[in-house]
Amino acid sequence: MLPALLVLMRNYVPFITLPISIAIGVIGYNIEGLISDKFTPTKKFSIEEERLERQLKEMENSDLTTQSLKSKSFVPKTVFDRNNP
Repeated sequence: MLPALLVLMRNYVPFITLPISIAIGVIGYNIEGLISDKFTPTKKFSIEEERLERQLKEMENSDLTTQSLKSKSFVPKTVFDRNNP
């Protein structure tokens, strides 16, 4: 009797466990929705606008008058230094 019962269980276990796992998943999803805070704050500016704002602040803080044009620090020494970040 026990071997026949094991054969039946082996054949029908997926049909039993799938609805049970779906029910547990739905219950867990709803509990998580009640407990957690799903609110994601929106940004005031886009990424481009934030970058421009940051660059403007950096330009305001830096003193550009102290840099001499004769030093040519803004010109790369070689062509290979041109695209270095």
